[in-house]
Amino acid sequence: MSRPVVPIRSAIASALLGAVSVSALSLSLPAAAQTKNRLVLAMGAEPEEGFDPIKGWGKHGPLLFQSTLLKRDADLKLVGDLATEWAVSADRLLWTVKLRPGVKFSDGQTLTSKDVKFTFDTAKNAGGTLDLTFMDRADTPDDQTVVFVLKRPRITFMQMMVSLGILPAHAYGANYAKAPVGSGPFQFVSLTPGQQVIMMPNPHYYGTRSPFERITWLFVGEDATFAAARSGQLDVAAVPPALAKEVPAGMKRLAAKTVDNRGLAFPVQPVTGRKTEKGAPIGNPVTSDPAIRQAINIAVDRKKLAEGALNGFATPAWGVADGLAWDNPAARLPDGDLAGAKALLAKAGWRDSDGDGMLEKNGVPARFTLMYPAGRQERQALALAVADMVRPLGIRIEPSGKSWDEIMPQAHSQPVVFGWGSHDPLEIAQLYHGQNAGKGFYNTGFYDNPEVNHHLDAAQKSASFDASIPHWKNAMWDGKTGFGMRGDAAWAWLVNLDHVYFVSNCLDIGPRQIEPHGHGLPIAWNLEAWKWTCR
Repeated sequence: MSRPVVPIRSAIASALLGAVSVSALSLSLPAAAQTKNRLVLAMGAEPEEGFDPIKGWGKHGPLLFQSTLLKRDADLKLVGDLATEWAVSADRLLWTVKLRPGVKFSDGQTLTSKDVKFTFDTAKNAGGTLDLTFMDRADTPDDQTVVFVLKRPRITFMQMMVSLGILPAHAYGANYAKAPVGSGPFQFVSLTPGQQVIMMPNPHYYGTRSPFERITWLFVGEDATFAAARSGQLDVAAVPPALAKEVPAGMKRLAAKTVDNRGLAFPVQPVTGRKTEKGAPIGNPVTSDPAIRQAINIAVDRKKLAEGALNGFATPAWGVADGLAWDNPAARLPDGDLAGAKALLAKAGWRDSDGDGMLEKNGVPARFTLMYPAGRQERQALALAVADMVRPLGIRIEPSGKSWDEIMPQAHSQPVVFGWGSHDPLEIAQLYHGQNAGKGFYNTGFYDNPEVNHHLDAAQKSASFDASIPHWKNAMWDGKTGFGMRGDAAWAWLVNLDHVYFVSNCLDIGPRQIEPHGHGLPIAWNLEAWKWTCR
């Protein structure tokens, strides 16, 4: 990814300037000495909306400052955080949650069920990143009990208990995103916008207490991060695949496996003149043919994409949830099969009638634009590689880098290289349920299969999360139909990116999860348990 050239040492020194007065850091000291009781991390960009869970903080990673009702362990199993017990009624409409007693926010105030109610009510009324329109209300029969009353069954409500950090009703206001108060493992110390945030262990936290007195998270670009890691100024550095080969002295490379995937979202509707409410066209004359979509799915060689476009720091992707409990490997077909793809296209009536090397059907050439966000190097590389791989089929793909403002009005009529990946199966419904067609970044292709919708609805009505898993799998492929490549092939999923980090040889960061989409801080899911091992 191209970035402005900035003097590296001055950039890091500027970012650390605010930390010096609080943390007594010195750039002249060796890394082991300056970070024995303090950590300096460069884990990604500053959150655009700050540290407010209502505005999206924590959607793709740990909240750090806030606790949640439930959380996921190293194996992604749901376990209690603030909740000690949780149960759903027989009609699936009442969720009763018992809270851990004696919990306090970082300002010393006691957390009660009223704070939980306040949080969920605020999220519902905000209409932000969490859709809580299916929730009727939250009742608080006592200080340690919350009863959520839903309008309709929603098994993925459990996932919202994982991602929505609990707010203090007494301390939530307009400035909260810049100075959060919470009951999580860390206490907010200071924020220097565009440079860093400093945190310390929350003295009132009920769980594992971090051994580090101060943790500084720097907001610096990829080139500056790499240079700072090489000069021994960082304990953890998130780096792009292009910079991941050269490991700095005193550090080790961690390539974390993920469901941070990249794929092609196909417009699946034919061109009929239909438009969105905003006047955007819907439908594509080429990708509306399932034979085209399936041929691209089986023609691309995902292993070569991972090795060539991502320097080997990726794995093949077959769906939006590879390796998770709700994935369905039965939906997959072999890839790199050019002969099979050609035969499929020929059977569907695509011919090179004029000998120009490009297929046509009913006068329509097999040609379309593939959009990707300009500046996203890995998406550009994937778009170009896919175009080359399908060219022998007689399909012409024209990659085009654009801004999101340019992409979205065209996303219902031209394919787009998107990135997704979550620990929440709700993402499947968001991408493939017909009722989400055209809603923001969700289901841009206007995919709508009644059988798939039925499976997704059945998953939401399940009595337990485990009971919902077969329904999520069937939505992908039930033996006859599904959204996956064996069925409607509504997407061509390509790769799951590795999240690459340089980690100090003296830092033990414990077990790793399969990481979600990289907008959050997935490496820090257990930050409070990290330990310094050198003396």
